Amino acid sequence: MLTDKKILVTGPAGQIAFPLVEFLAPHNDVWGVARFSDAEARRRVEDLGVVTRSLDLSRPDFTDLPDDFDYVIHLAAFKTEGLDYDHALTVNAEGTGLLLRHCRNAKAALIMSTQSVYKPVADPLHAFRETDPLGDVNYIMSPTYSISKIAEEAVARFCSRAYDLPVTIARMNASYGTNGGLPTYHLDWVIAGQPVVTRWDPCHYSLIHQDDINGQLEAMLDAASTPATIVNWAGDETPSVQEWCAYMGEISGCVPDVRSIPIDGTTRGSIADVSKRLSITGPCTVSWRDGLRRVFEERHGGRIGTGPSGQSAKLLGEVSKLNAEK
Repeated sequence: MLTDKKILVTGPAGQIAFPLVEFLAPHNDVWGVARFSDAEARRRVEDLGVVTRSLDLSRPDFTDLPDDFDYVIHLAAFKTEGLDYDHALTVNAEGTGLLLRHCRNAKAALIMSTQSVYKPVADPLHAFRETDPLGDVNYIMSPTYSISKIAEEAVARFCSRAYDLPVTIARMNASYGTNGGLPTYHLDWVIAGQPVVTRWDPCHYSLIHQDDINGQLEAMLDAASTPATIVNWAGDETPSVQEWCAYMGEISGCVPDVRSIPIDGTTRGSIADVSKRLSITGPCTVSWRDGLRRVFEERHGGRIGTGPSGQSAKLLGEVSKLNAEK
């Protein structure tokens, strides 16, 4: 476990970031930066003992932010509907470069990228390697995401070499936990009687639980190098949407309604080759069934009828759209 370090986390109220700073804050001096348009979200972060600063990566002002961090964990990203590629590149690519320039004296930086940087292939069981071709995954819920994240990787690679800053670029697959994630929202929808729409049958992912993300963070930072280390951050198991929804039905007593609607030009599966990650972190500790049962117990009290909460409530309006998750 990281201890007695000064750590900067961007986007600390996010799905992965909030439980991560909750994990880090008791033993480290953790700072969190974001736009913080939601005052309640900022309060929740500060209640963990995190020092917060308001920062907009599209036009960052670092005047009030120190530059003596031991580690930088860059999780914030622009991801939304619409075709504003200019803004997506400004935030995800330029913003990353400006952040790393400010923190160029850090021991290491972890830049969170995504499985969505890989060029789609027809084989739904293809396991994407870090050396596979990059391209637009045609993520319909955020069309600018793939291109802007590829650009972010390029900028992070440049900063690593230009500033002699050790960097790890981690391509996240399907993360989940009580705080959210694709299978977590699917569980919400199954319990709420809402359909789960996916891209293919079967549609596989390499699920990774939040506990494994927390536990593997230090090794990921230790793996940072110049030039940057690029690694798939994904779980060891590759269940399909159809499999995990069936299991959700078993533990909840609800009947899942899973609908497969193929999308032209996008990937049919999201399996990651985790050989490189295994050499860095060792195996995961949370199996997907155990992880989903814990989410059911912690998020829904282990019983049906509790309904979705937080971000997933907003996402219920999106169930008719197709999930092309990172």
